[in-house]
Amino acid sequence: MHANLIGLGALILAAGLLARLGRRFGLPTVPFFMLAGILLGPFTPGLVLFDHPEDLDMLALLGLVLLLFHLGVEFPVEQVLGSGKRLFAAAGAYIGINIGAGLGLGFALGWGTSEAFVIAGAVGISSSAIATKLLIELRRLANAETPVILGVIVIEDLFLALYLALLTPILSGADSAGELALRIGISFGYLALLFAVARWGARLVGKVIDSREDELLAILMVGLVVLVAGLSAEVGVSDAIGALMIGLVVARSSVKERAERLVLPLRDVFAAVFFIAFGMSIDVGAIGGVLVPVLIAVAITVCTNVTAGLITARLFGLNQRGAANVGLTVLGRGEFSLILATLALGAGLDERIGPFIALYVLILAVLAPILATNSRMLARFLPDRLLHDRWRYVREETISTACTHMDRIQITETDTDVCPQCVESGDTWVQLRMCLTCGEVGCCNDSVNKHADAHFADTGHPIIRSLQDGDGWQYCYVDGALIREPAGSSRS
Repeated sequence: MHANLIGLGALILAAGLLARLGRRFGLPTVPFFMLAGILLGPFTPGLVLFDHPEDLDMLALLGLVLLLFHLGVEFPVEQVLGSGKRLFAAAGAYIGINIGAGLGLGFALGWGTSEAFVIAGAVGISSSAIATKLLIELRRLANAETPVILGVIVIEDLFLALYLALLTPILSGADSAGELALRIGISFGYLALLFAVARWGARLVGKVIDSREDELLAILMVGLVVLVAGLSAEVGVSDAIGALMIGLVVARSSVKERAERLVLPLRDVFAAVFFIAFGMSIDVGAIGGVLVPVLIAVAITVCTNVTAGLITARLFGLNQRGAANVGLTVLGRGEFSLILATLALGAGLDERIGPFIALYVLILAVLAPILATNSRMLARFLPDRLLHDRWRYVREETISTACTHMDRIQITETDTDVCPQCVESGDTWVQLRMCLTCGEVGCCNDSVNKHADAHFADTGHPIIRSLQDGDGWQYCYVDGALIREPAGSSRS
């Protein structure tokens, strides 16, 4: 027993140190927890800190339950319900394209029908934690596409609950189509029951677990979560669904803020154990057999994400840089993929599922931040015809919603349709730009003389607008970002 404690402590400490090293390079922590489990587990030659991964099953399950519970507590139901049709269309396109491609890949691998549905979910749903961290670390919270990205990942989280409800009966191995339909009906009925509790019973649940003392609230809260998760599993619904849904219930109660604060450190510690335990279950020798399918899955995911980014950009009037930011920010896969892998292995599905998803998550965890950071490079190659021709000259520029120089705008219209300085010198120009402080018109950067840039250098007037018909954009030299024109001010 003491040896197990020493081994577990050393394993968690090693995972934390490895994750801290990864954070210095801007990488997420989840793959490093997994990597520690893989490197120091019983299936990898060398040092083994913990010989029996199955001894961690209960702690790992608690980590999974708390992870989904916290997601439910944080879930902004009102924000989703109040989202416009365009956001639902964008999220639907993202989910449909990625899940569809994942399902096609799953069937193409020939591992089985249940395995195909697991692979579809694992490659189809992004990691909201990784995406959110990328937005913060890359300082893109003020970008025009960021509210869209956040909306998409929130709707993805809602889809997560529905997908788990669908997948659990499939993994349970129904003997006939009728039995499968019955189990799916029970799952969705149970889901509807928990939604009803969230809608009408949240106040009562809050009173049951409320206490003035944080210690008692934490104990009552964890007890409730574990109880509901266990009951869900007994009913034939995933314990993960039960945890997520009771999180939604608590989110609508009076103890939401305190519950969110108290569960966070518990979630972080036990979720780390979950990821470590998952890594320990992976046989390194089996990774070579899934390398080619994983590389194909990674390539498919990059392509489907970029496609979904283009659809979203067209829906919301974003340029190529915005499309690239959308597609590459949500490229990472993490906790949900590993949850599906755990459920699949627990259901006795093909053992290749574990190393396949582990390697897939590890590769994307490294690739996603690199590609998101260099989204400007992708923007150069996205064709104008897929978005709008107005972005031809500013395809690589960030569209911002937080320009602090709008008060410098004094003039927004002009009758001038030539570059006066080019006319005077006998030169030609490509496009015209207008200074919104003094109204001066000059030629663009693709012109020989670049008079608009020269005007900014001489005067410091920060904002220009394009005079090209239909362009509808402004640009702030100081912030180095595009600014959407106010509604009704663009030239037709």
